Amino acid sequence: MTVKNEPGNTSWLIRQLRNLFEHRALWLYLLCDEAKKKGFDPETFAPNAIRRCGLFHGGAIAETAVNAEKGKPSLKSLRKKLFGLPGKLIFEMKIRRITDDNFDVDFHYCPLVNAWQKQGCSIEEMTQLCDFAMWGDRGIAESFGCILDLQKTIANGDGVCEIRFKRNE
Repeated sequence: MTVKNEPGNTSWLIRQLRNLFEHRALWLYLLCDEAKKKGFDPETFAPNAIRRCGLFHGGAIAETAVNAEKGKPSLKSLRKKLFGLPGKLIFEMKIRRITDDNFDVDFHYCPLVNAWQKQGCSIEEMTQLCDFAMWGDRGIAESFGCILDLQKTIANGDGVCEIRFKRNE
């Protein structure tokens, strides 16, 4: 199985913005690689650390996103704060559905995967690193009283990341 991760938009500005995400992905890879070299299993610390980051950022967004009728933060606020035009261009996103309680978005390109490919990571390594990175999004979902359902990922060779935020009811 191979990973298909080819960008459609290759403008100079989008490439520069993607480089910022690649830099973050490189940090994650190198931290996990060094941990393994020292005998530590990244699984024991990376998900929790990255989830804390998601809770921090998600909490700040959720505080200002409360739906007056339901008394819960609306997932619609994520569209502006996290999935606006820059994100849409960088990750070549397509928003599938957005309500107060559900937010479905597909990514058709991933700069993080591109960084891991440059390091020669296997699909198994990229899948694990992707799972670690997605703990940030899981933390954001948790801040909204939701779960994150990650149905497909580019890192796993699916050709698209199907990201689904769903309200816990």
